[in-house]
Amino acid sequence: MTVPVTSALPTLSPSRAADFKTCPLLYRFRSIDRLPERPTPDQARGTLVHAVLEALFDSPAGARTPEQAASLVAPQWQRLVEQEPELAGIFTGTPLTPEEFLTSASDLLNGYFAVEDPNRLDPADRESYVEAEVDGRLVIRGIIDRLDISPAGDLRVVDYKTGGAPREAFEARAMFQLKFYALVLWRTRGVVPRVLRLMYLRDQEVCDFAPDADDLARFERTLLALWQAIELATRTQDFRAQPSRLCGWCSHQALCPAYGGTPPPFPVTAAPATEVVVERD
Repeated sequence: MTVPVTSALPTLSPSRAADFKTCPLLYRFRSIDRLPERPTPDQARGTLVHAVLEALFDSPAGARTPEQAASLVAPQWQRLVEQEPELAGIFTGTPLTPEEFLTSASDLLNGYFAVEDPNRLDPADRESYVEAEVDGRLVIRGIIDRLDISPAGDLRVVDYKTGGAPREAFEARAMFQLKFYALVLWRTRGVVPRVLRLMYLRDQEVCDFAPDADDLARFERTLLALWQAIELATRTQDFRAQPSRLCGWCSHQALCPAYGGTPPPFPVTAAPATEVVVERD
């Protein structure tokens, strides 16, 4: 998805911020070199499940059933492939068949119904693009899966996860994205969300966090420090590899010094973009 840039300031999304925290060289490959990455079946499945859950709420309350969700899987997949033809190639080189892929998406949707009844909800926003300026230096932006607003005006930010629920040591990493969105809402609406909710569909688990203004102020300082580190790495062209267990999922090992590779020449400064690509987080 692309959206217009509404500010001349640099932008940062939760995905790219997490990239730099995980491995500065990965951030460079994705944000500066903009190397292409072939979508994986897991990524495509996550995109499909999000699309179905967004479309599910187009149905009136009472009609949002597991059967209705299942009926949306194939049409939504066809729509996604028409929009992004490269998705059709996710089965190449894998034993996964299209039928198995669609069935696995339906199984995740069953997990959603195990933790929530969508007929009792009236979301204020779905797949909503949000952005805010931070300290006049940076625009933070992203897409919120769902925003619920209670009659009293309380905000609940909901994020669907199609992977497994993380162990406690990785829970803070998972909540990083929602704090990002909470900060945007606080800065644009002046309201601290009451609940940040992660819904792990595969494991049928829900993780809630209740932030306060102090939490978000600290998180804002953390983001500014992170951006300062990104600016320094860009000026010095020094983005170092940081090997971890996540390297097994990286698309760029052949170019990584940690695996005997050589990164491409550092690109010259590009002209300011007129739009930014918004990643699914």
